[in-house]
Amino acid sequence: MAAAADTNVLLRLLLEDDDEQARAARAFQRAHAPLFVSHVVLAEASWVLTCGYGFTREKLRAVLEMLVDTDGISLQEPEVVQAALQSFRSSRADFSDCLILAVAESAAMAPLATFDQKLGNLPGARKLGKKR
Repeated sequence: MAAAADTNVLLRLLLEDDDEQARAARAFQRAHAPLFVSHVVLAEASWVLTCGYGFTREKLRAVLEMLVDTDGISLQEPEVVQAALQSFRSSRADFSDCLILAVAESAAMAPLATFDQKLGNLPGARKLGKKR
């Protein structure tokens, strides 16, 4: 029976930086595969990996692309995640911002208003004024 993973469970699966929690996360994944991973979890995980663990854009991109192709993981709207990854690859915007844009476009709610310069440069986004 499938189930969902929160950010901490996904991070333990990816990083295996706490043996006990990593074992518990793997056991849960085996029992409930594929684990559902929401957009919120991906956004949080990308922030933690870059800010907390110092992942470069390239390393983060590789991890996110690996998740897209992982059999034991079921991403929320994988086509939206793929679109976000495409924007992430071709810009300097953060992955979370690219995901916000991809979700808005998927919902036919573009343009996405932003004060963020990097996000504002992407097609489908509209930069408003100056960021403070």
